[in-house]
Amino acid sequence: MQLKKINTNLQKALIENGLTEANELQEETFSPIKSGVDLVIQGDKDSGKTTALVLNIIHKLKEPLEESPRALIMVENKEQVLALVELFERLNKYNKLRVYATHDKTDLDEDKNQISIGIDVLIGTPNRLNEMFSGAGFNVNRLQVVAFDDFDILLKNRYESTILRLLMSIEKGQRIFFCSQITERVEAVALSDEEREPMFLEME
Repeated sequence: MQLKKINTNLQKALIENGLTEANELQEETFSPIKSGVDLVIQGDKDSGKTTALVLNIIHKLKEPLEESPRALIMVENKEQVLALVELFERLNKYNKLRVYATHDKTDLDEDKNQISIGIDVLIGTPNRLNEMFSGAGFNVNRLQVVAFDDFDILLKNRYESTILRLLMSIEKGQRIFFCSQITERVEAVALSDEEREPMFLEME
């Protein structure tokens, strides 16, 4: 992933944050993520998975557009939601995508109101996203990316049925599963849709 391959506004933010060179995971995953194929990406805890996810979403979406979210990211808890929002704030400084966060402590009606006004990226916890998607009036047809951070941990903590319900309600869009280990459950859920064939990328 060379900086020249990335859109200009994202380049500026990366340079300001000292991210002038990609690490191995970010280098190896940039082209596959950009291509739009479904992916299961395994990397160690500090391998830069989350940064790779954020910069690829910013690169893909480029600028605010329309009302419905074009990227959905599921993380396990409020702390991870807030950490992801903070990373978006730094790397999204010039692209100005509208990022909205929801978790079990936010007000559901307020969340729905904010989303109806217009957002580009929705970040949330499993139960809250499930609540939002089970209600009427949420347009999932514009979603280009559905991503899961620490996917193996989400499954370990028994969110499998919640995740499967969510995936069944979203037919379109690229699916990206980031994990520290590719367990049997990770494989099973990633391969649960017979019409999809995700690529598996494992970092040494």
